[in-house]
Amino acid sequence: MNIQLMYDRISNKKDLIRQLKEQLLSMEGFSSGSVSRRLDFGLGPMNAAFPGGTFPIGSIHELVSPTEADAAAANGFLAGLLSTLMGQSGICLWISVGRKLFPPALKFFGIEPHRVIFVDVKLKKDGLWVMEQALKCTALSAVVAELREVSFAESRRLQLAVEDSRVTGFLHRIRPVSQATLACVSRWKISPQPSHSNGLPGVGFSRVQVELEKIRNGRPGSWQFEWRKGRFLFVPAKRPAALTAESAKNNLDSNKASTKMKAG
Repeated sequence: MNIQLMYDRISNKKDLIRQLKEQLLSMEGFSSGSVSRRLDFGLGPMNAAFPGGTFPIGSIHELVSPTEADAAAANGFLAGLLSTLMGQSGICLWISVGRKLFPPALKFFGIEPHRVIFVDVKLKKDGLWVMEQALKCTALSAVVAELREVSFAESRRLQLAVEDSRVTGFLHRIRPVSQATLACVSRWKISPQPSHSNGLPGVGFSRVQVELEKIRNGRPGSWQFEWRKGRFLFVPAKRPAALTAESAKNNLDSNKASTKMKAG
């Protein structure tokens, strides 16, 4: 068989498989843009948890914060994602019922506050309406809504709104009463962690524990990240020093006991 013909057949099969995967992901709630467009968010090993090996854009993501401390950590993690999504010229719409975000703090994550349009509403239904309309606007890079309670039907409308626009949406639920399943493609819980200064004076770099509780067609997991020099830095898990010392002591005792038994 002609080598060129064989190569063309293999290439055609790869293209067919890729197209089938994209169609399946689309049926799972991912827009085609969430797979074909790849952005480097600096999430390192977490990318293996996502379908297609990259953070899904053009979809709705849910963040759940049981406490105010968790909400602050989640907003920081969210700002880090937005800095990549927005790039150098993108615009984000931030909707809140009782906003608590301090806009100038966004500069810490490389986002100029004037590139974020804040919409403060009094009622949840108004916030949902604004978010649904904003998600249909292709001029926006992302839409964030801080809403306490959202039903499955309401989240389904939001997911349908992004299928054509490919705008990425985030639902941040602060101190929600219910933990009902939504139509979002993922659910996150972000918790603050003690910073590490590497022995230097002053406060260390911000750290958060990122729990991916649900991801369609992916693998949930937990990771720790540090925000340093405008990017996320994955922090490998380390065994506590106390456990390491205890294990070393147990091994030493076992070796001594084994030596005595052999000597006896």
